[in-house]
Formats: sequence, C-alpha cells, structure tokens
Amino acid sequence: MARKKKPQDVSVLHGHHVVSGQELRATFDAGRNADDTARVRRRVLHAVVLVLLIGLIAAGIITALAIINGRFSIPSAEPAAKTVSACPAATFDYTPNEQVNLNVYNSTSRPGLAKSVADDFLARKFVVAAVGNTEPSYRGVAAVISGAAGQSAAFSVQRNLPGSDYFQDSRTDGTVDVILSQDYRALAPPELVDQTPGTLSCPRESRRVADDDMWPVMPSAAPAS
Repeated sequence: MARKKKPQDVSVLHGHHVVSGQELRATFDAGRNADDTARVRRRVLHAVVLVLLIGLIAAGIITALAIINGRFSIPSAEPAAKTVSACPAATFDYTPNEQVNLNVYNSTSRPGLAKSVADDFLARKFVVAAVGNTEPSYRGVAAVISGAAGQSAAFSVQRNLPGSDYFQDSRTDGTVDVILSQDYRALAPPELVDQTPGTLSCPRESRRVADDDMWPVMPSAAPAS
C-alpha cells in the first residue's frame, strides 16, 4: 500500500522561509507609514518655526510703532552722580614761614627722621611744636594735615615739601601736622620754593575717598620721640 505524502509547505524552500506577497506588502506599508510620520513631523516643525518668526516680526513692528508714536520709551542709563571733590578748591596766598605752626611726625623706620626734618623747618623760620613718631598708615612722600583754618599754612608747607598730599581733619586751630612717609627724601631747596598763590595738592584724593581705611593716623597728642 502506497504511503501518502505530506502536503508540501510552500513557505519553506530548501530550509529557507519564502516571503509571501502579503508579507512583502506589509513590509512596504510599514516603511511607507514611517516615511509619512517623519514627513508630518517635519511639516509640523516648519509650521511652528514659521509661526514664531511671524510673531517676532509682528512684535518688532508693534514695538517700533509704539516708540515712534511716543507710547513706549527705552530706559536709558542715568548719568553718574558728579563726584564732590574733598580737596579745597580755593587759591591761597603763601603764608610767611614764621606764621606757620608745625607738628612733625615720623611714620618710617628711619630713626631720627622727624627731628632732622623739624630742624630743617626751624632753619626756615617755621614754628615747630611737637616732634615724634606715629603709626605708618600712609604711603607716599608726606601727609600734610590741617583743619579749615590752617589751609593757607598747609599750602606754604606743601610748597616746601614737594610731592606731599593734603588731608583735612576737624581741628579748629591753624596748626599743621606733617607725617613723613617712606618716599620722603628732602625738602625743596629754599631758593626754589615757589611763593606765588596756588591751590593745595591732593593727588591721592580718589584713593582715600574710595577707601577710608587708608587715611593717615591723626595724632591726638604729641607722640613719644
């Protein structure tokens, strides 16, 4: 009796799967759907970008019209406040040396500097009272300090002490303090002292206003020599 052959599986050929027309159509349909999805996304993105650009252009036009019509103003930076000078602006006559009362202080590490400079002032007929040392809180040639009443006398001192910086304190008398600092070298030669009217010299004004800690020490009493 002959054996019945099993029905042959048309989807398999020599052990390999044969793609059917239905499977092939499904594959192409899936690829087409993916392309359609990407195309839709690109269109949506282009539309969003276009809407934003139109909105920005419209906002720019509206803002420009508002500025032209005066309904909108662009805030401008306020001008900086004018700096008030702490240096006296008055012009002073040269006060005769014998009418200037001085205190001379040494803020350097050079021993005997205050006495040496005080002797130089005495030789020029300045009236010297206190002579001693003080704390080194000022950098420069020398600090010349007085109250408002002593500004003319301080002007005369500065003409003899080139490169010095003037500072004003709250004293009410006409005395002048000289604080010698590390850059001090010598007084101006007597024959070269300019005695024509002029103003006080405050070259360190901007630094001292910005940093109050850099003010020189104001001796309240004659320091020990």
